[in-house]
Amino acid sequence: VQLQASGGGLVQPGGSLRLSCAASGIIFSINAMGWYRQAPGKQRELVADIFSGGSTNYADSVKGRFTISRDNAKNTVYLQMNSLKPEDTAVYYCNVVELDGLGRRSDYWGQGTLVTVSS
Repeated sequence: VQLQASGGGLVQPGGSLRLSCAASGIIFSINAMGWYRQAPGKQRELVADIFSGGSTNYADSVKGRFTISRDNAKNTVYLQMNSLKPEDTAVYYCNVVELDGLGRRSDYWGQGTLVTVSS
């Protein structure tokens, strides 16, 4: 399984970015797709995830500003980030959880894309 993330970059505070992550090589079913981030000197944290049924979770710090969505036909997850703040600066990683026919879980990670919010 390979994950290809894109969409990071430099943006001014208050600006917007859209991250995309496409998964290839999936054999079984994708249970969840999500985005995590890691800022310098901090632990990786969940930003948002979305399950196969469409339910979503968001970190409190991004609620109301970020929106996660997925295209099941394309095995692609998106993260629309609005009203960006300097504290959103981090490397963003996409994550895919695959379940096999016996319900065993496999986690896959993208290579990370840098988001920098600065004036």
